[in-house]
Amino acid sequence: MSPRSSSQYARSSSGRLDSEVAGSSQSSYPPIEDYALIGDGRILALISNRGSVDWLCLPRFSSPSIFSRLLDTQGGRFFIRPRIEFDAKWKYLKNTTVLQTSFQTKDGAARVIDCVPIADGLNELQPMREVLRIIEGISGETDFEICIDLRPDYARKRPTLRHGTHLGWRYNWSNEFLAVRTDAGLDQVGQTLRGTLRVRAGERRYVSLSYSQADPGVFTLLGAAADQRLDATLEWWQAWSRNCTYVGPYKDAVLRSALTLKLLSYALSGAIVAAPTTSLPERIGGNRNWDYRYCWLRDAGLTMQAFVGLGLRDEARGFLSWLLHATRLTWPELQIMYDVYGLTNLREEELSHLEGYRGSRPVRIGNGAHSQRQLDVYGEVILAADVYVASGGTLEPVECRMLAGFGKVVCNQWRKPDHGIWETRGEPKQYTFSKLMCWVALDRLLKLNQKGIVSLGLLANQFCRQRDAIAATIEELGFNPGVASYVSELNGSAIDASLLLMPCVGYKSANDPRVMATYERTWQRLGRNGLLYRYEPADNQLGSREGAFGICSFWAAHHLACRPAMQQARKVFDHVLSFASDLGLFAEELDPDTGAALGNFPQAFSHVGLINAALAIESSSELR
Repeated sequence: MSPRSSSQYARSSSGRLDSEVAGSSQSSYPPIEDYALIGDGRILALISNRGSVDWLCLPRFSSPSIFSRLLDTQGGRFFIRPRIEFDAKWKYLKNTTVLQTSFQTKDGAARVIDCVPIADGLNELQPMREVLRIIEGISGETDFEICIDLRPDYARKRPTLRHGTHLGWRYNWSNEFLAVRTDAGLDQVGQTLRGTLRVRAGERRYVSLSYSQADPGVFTLLGAAADQRLDATLEWWQAWSRNCTYVGPYKDAVLRSALTLKLLSYALSGAIVAAPTTSLPERIGGNRNWDYRYCWLRDAGLTMQAFVGLGLRDEARGFLSWLLHATRLTWPELQIMYDVYGLTNLREEELSHLEGYRGSRPVRIGNGAHSQRQLDVYGEVILAADVYVASGGTLEPVECRMLAGFGKVVCNQWRKPDHGIWETRGEPKQYTFSKLMCWVALDRLLKLNQKGIVSLGLLANQFCRQRDAIAATIEELGFNPGVASYVSELNGSAIDASLLLMPCVGYKSANDPRVMATYERTWQRLGRNGLLYRYEPADNQLGSREGAFGICSFWAAHHLACRPAMQQARKVFDHVLSFASDLGLFAEELDPDTGAALGNFPQAFSHVGLINAALAIESSSELR
């Protein structure tokens, strides 16, 4: 197996007009890694390297889609591509999330620049949301075709399409409005807009989609005004990138991961969604297809470590504020996930009319795991607060009281079974990692109390006793001498990669004999081609094998950096990094045999793991 090179950020691809015909064959779907992500902190769009917007939800991340070809060949899309055979290369413009795809045909060369303009300020009348695509001639002449096939509400609604003379085309459905503005000629074919245009060297042409809901529609200006929106967006992202303080050897990969996390951060609340997509399969043709357009608390502590480590203080404060605001709705108990506004009812349903990516059914929206008990989230949220404070941040009195309340819940519940970090859809069990993070919750609260940040009073003695009791339980029942490893469940024998985090969260030194033995056994049981599965097949309740879990492989590098075993850490990290997409993006999982991306894409958790491993390697190198 030869993974892709991590330095290959602009790979060539080719396409034909008949390469994307309707049908359910697997070949009609681009590989998951052949997608790019653009956005503005309010919406996110996935664009294939064939020039097609195949996924876009409006007006926010978890809203119904208007283009869902990602999950069904008849789901609707918006493509701009040459009319004849072409070669394509793509990249993000330097230190931004603006995508540039360059097309070469026998007649000429041109590029398409894609962005979601940043609406920064209140000085101009702007659309609620906009996707802007600019076509620019480079040499010769290039004939393009354009298709806008709008299928709102996951292709369940039929919009009304009208032409507004000088203002262009507009779609209406329910109380929603989408204006299509372009200087290319478009014709109506049913409910689809199609057109062609010829672009010559030095020419620019424009297509803009602007959206409004229950609000006056805004028709955007093209030409110089569109160029200004593009330039402002480039400047905004480049200015934001300068806030990232990491200057180590993995700067390009770390910055791309930071930019991806920023894209996945909802600007209006500070929440971070796990991914912009739903139901991309963890195994092609399998049923492990989940909706990840929500915010998982299990990511909280590690995400805060990434933000603080990169010097992104505004993002760190915004994320913590969201964590402690959203969880007020269920305080003092925590739900394992929330939507970007903190809503808790994420009812799961199946969309039987969609065939699923490469026939992988069912397609799901909502996530039934929201009702599970997952005790590790208490440790994650309190760890996030502790990391933030350690970086110089401050907590409000009400936030301190909330954290103490979480500690009380931990004391009352840590002995109970739960569904664990991986949300296994079966009976709750006594997961060792859940106990570990309960220990982290009480340990960090006690340290915050010692610093005078959180006032525990008489609770301190109780928290100390319970913390020590948790540690005793982990050492007595969570370590299996016969296996020579910490194990997934108390009194069990299965291996779980999450236990690699023990030194990363301060439970034990990475050089502790039990911790080192666990690292070795994890690779023996869960490793394949230099990547790690998250648990053993016996833990799978869904009847299908998944891919290797991206963040687990980064955890291994992070773990080694904590020893520090720098040569090994870099070797593991470099190998995992080689599986990045051409644009430096990671899905949730990887096929360890082919290198193909699996699961929802791009995945925040994978990029958090990349950042933290790179930071740990850099920090350990500086200390040597």
